[in-house]
Amino acid sequence: MYLADSRSTKPAVAPDTRPGRRPAVPGTVLALGAVSLITDVSSEMITAVLPLYVVVGLGLSPLGFGLLDGINNGVGALVRLAGGHLADRGGRRHKVVAGLGYGLSAVCKPLLLIAHTLPVISAVLAVDRTGKGLRTAPRDAMISLATEPEHRGRAFGVHRALDTTGALLGPLVAFAVLRATVDGYDAVFAVSGCVAALGVLVLVLFVPRHIAPAGAVQLPESARPVLRDALGLLRRPGLRRLTVCATLLGLTTVSDSFLYLLLQREGHLPAHLFPLLPLGTAAVFLLLAVPLGALADRISRRRLFLGGHGVLLLGYGLVLSPWHGVPAVVAVLVLHGTFYAATDGVLAAATANAVPAQHQGAGQALVGTGQALARFTCSLLFGAVWSLWGGRTALAVTAAALAISALVASFVLRPGDEVST
Repeated sequence: MYLADSRSTKPAVAPDTRPGRRPAVPGTVLALGAVSLITDVSSEMITAVLPLYVVVGLGLSPLGFGLLDGINNGVGALVRLAGGHLADRGGRRHKVVAGLGYGLSAVCKPLLLIAHTLPVISAVLAVDRTGKGLRTAPRDAMISLATEPEHRGRAFGVHRALDTTGALLGPLVAFAVLRATVDGYDAVFAVSGCVAALGVLVLVLFVPRHIAPAGAVQLPESARPVLRDALGLLRRPGLRRLTVCATLLGLTTVSDSFLYLLLQREGHLPAHLFPLLPLGTAAVFLLLAVPLGALADRISRRRLFLGGHGVLLLGYGLVLSPWHGVPAVVAVLVLHGTFYAATDGVLAAATANAVPAQHQGAGQALVGTGQALARFTCSLLFGAVWSLWGGRTALAVTAAALAISALVASFVLRPGDEVST
């Protein structure tokens, strides 16, 4: 539970753990942002080429790709709860658990050089997403602990902006490597592995190992949470409603890869331009993440989160509309990037304020797991419907479901869900 007297917090690692008020965006957040930037360059290099690699290069069906893409969301979700709890349980060893996750993902990138069938690629991606699942909750917990509660929207916005800078650069690097090499895909996988290793090094050197909670009393070792306490967080009405709504909306959120495949086909874009499509989303996300995060601190994270899904619904409508061509593709990418800027960091900030300091890792994991499992399910269903009735029909069904889900979520979420009790 957050307490007003932050002077009782014992100093640990400067500058984030000294007494008194902290800057709106502490140094720990910037260091973690740098790690995410580098790691996202590596990850997005793979993401940018993977759909074409498996659908065009290996000849997989949309249903097969749906299974593969679902692994990206589902497998990580299975270990996210464990990662969040281990980070909380180990005397707030969030950096150790996060470092294990980043290292595991870095090792997997070069393994794609020898993966040429769906089972092998699926296995490599499963291990890679295990690493992502381990690191996500501890990383977000470190951001939450290092930042004053009233500034968390801005802090997560800054982190997501740095993270998105990597997402912006990753496809550019992949595009350049594809154009400059003969065995383009293998070269992309090799370069990606080297960049991921650099991200792990930055984490080890520049992120503090221990972070005292901002605006909360430092807990003694005897107060370490147990697994029962972590699972019991869902008894908190605010966190339960956030988890339910994140899961419900995740069930109707089409994966980026499917959306880009639809845009490429509907817009009749050349295949070699496909890796550039994520750039539009990333550029808008980068521009809006910080201002929308700050706006969420001033108004309501709940309203901004729901509004972001309304923007995504408009994007789906544009894809289904008779308007085609490059301008339509650009408009959809702008809406897609705005959706992420209004929801990604905003949901993490709302979650951070709904749970006490000693459960930050587990709280972030609970909400993230629900959302990730829902998106895993959506990928499988979307791929199956696409295979049976076509991509446009699959998107139309998903858009209708999103409209209903957003309406339900607007009644379920309450303003008080953003305050720890």
